[in-house]
Amino acid sequence: MFDVGFWELVILFGLGLIILGPERLPKVAMQVGNWAGQARRMARQLTNQIRTEINDIEGKAPFPSPPPQPSETPDYHRPGMDDLDPSTHDDEVAAAPTPDAEDTTDTR
Repeated sequence: MFDVGFWELVILFGLGLIILGPERLPKVAMQVGNWAGQARRMARQLTNQIRTEINDIEGKAPFPSPPPQPSETPDYHRPGMDDLDPSTHDDEVAAAPTPDAEDTTDTR
């Protein structure tokens, strides 16, 4: 976590001995050790609590399933949208009679 080597610890111990003195250094070291132990226990409890919550959720769906999407039916057309679809436009153009074609039926 802190990447502190042996010599760094020796220097910190020496500074603590000089600043705090030999009477208060053991008490402070014990208190720092207790705080570190409490921090580790709290971190472990938090990790365990998160793991149990995740395991509880895995059995259940965390979110309700979305409603089914309506299927597109061929009889439903939105006004103006058919003009934008190139596939339907090409079909209409192919099906439309050309002005060059002459009517060969006699109505006489």
